[in-house]
Amino acid sequence: MKKQVRHTIYLAITAGFLAACQSPTPNQGTNSAAANQSTVVPDTTFQKTIDGKQVQLFTLQNKSGAKAMITNYGGRLVSLYMPDASGKLIDVVAGFSSVAGYQHSTEPYFGATIGRYGNRIARGKFELDGKRYTLFINNPPNTLHGGKKGFQYVVWDAKQTDKQTLRLTYLSKDMEEGFPGNLKVTVEYNLTDDNALKITYDATTDKRTIVNLTNHAFFNLNGENSGTILNHLVQIKADKYTPVDSTLIPTGQIEPVKGTPFDFTSPATIGARVNATNRQLENGKGYDHNFVLNAHGENEPVAAVTGDKSRIQMNVYTDQPGLQFYSGNFMQSKNTMKGGHKDSFRTAFALETQHFPDSPNQPSFPSTVLKPGQRYHTTSVYKFTLAK
Repeated sequence: MKKQVRHTIYLAITAGFLAACQSPTPNQGTNSAAANQSTVVPDTTFQKTIDGKQVQLFTLQNKSGAKAMITNYGGRLVSLYMPDASGKLIDVVAGFSSVAGYQHSTEPYFGATIGRYGNRIARGKFELDGKRYTLFINNPPNTLHGGKKGFQYVVWDAKQTDKQTLRLTYLSKDMEEGFPGNLKVTVEYNLTDDNALKITYDATTDKRTIVNLTNHAFFNLNGENSGTILNHLVQIKADKYTPVDSTLIPTGQIEPVKGTPFDFTSPATIGARVNATNRQLENGKGYDHNFVLNAHGENEPVAAVTGDKSRIQMNVYTDQPGLQFYSGNFMQSKNTMKGGHKDSFRTAFALETQHFPDSPNQPSFPSTVLKPGQRYHTTSVYKFTLAK
């Protein structure tokens, strides 16, 4: 019997008053009421052949009218429509209106499935079973999010099994980007009738390898094209975090957040302390750090973020040990987004549920090793309510 390596991410979405409407498969038009104030993304701009495979844009829609748009280019979440305090559906995910936008973006990770290894590996090297592996250095002097051609540039095989479920599969071959083992990966998106976007990851290998999968959606809970996220209110149930060096590699220490700008155990805005005089904030150019969660599971949220204008609140549930909080520090207004605006500094944030950065080189961190006969399994859900 295969052993199972289980990592669960749960982020939930609730919106009881969404307007009901029909969902085409893939996305078929621009007249849906769900578009409202947000830019509607046409499926034609995603119909392209890359690496000999067909790229498409798929739409998931539930009985309440909630809608998610996903492309098999990079397994990316392109749009996610949720209701604000006035009942208007707005797109809370930053991204592009065409596959070309993702291909040529200076920021490769908008909405993407990240693999084989989410976050950084120091100097692009790790050792496994006495053998040293060398990876491509794409974030000098380190490897970030899988290397030069991570999963964000893969055209996944896609099958929309019903109006609410999309299954993506990919075989990452032995030594692709320097990682050992033929890794078979399945990512399934499911938009449930209780308005939860559930993302399930499965992977198996024929050789010992390392795996750390996640999703890199860039959120603005006031809606994409709504400006700064500095007034978003954040709470993270983590008494400790992993400090980093100047290259954003963990030092190996696990330190308390109390008395530092990293203390989000009580709600605080992103902007309240992001510019404080602090060596760690200087290293990250803001928040770009792994938080060591106090507890993780599907019953209690480990984090919550609230948009100050929309009052949309995103609650995060996970059984992963870490949560990477990124405050959009490297957004440089170099890309034109869905709404025609630029990706300006700190206009979106990410919360990536995952194992710790550089775990293969940090023996004291939770292991990310996957063995033949084991199953890597992760479930992610993004759940939104309206803040009281």
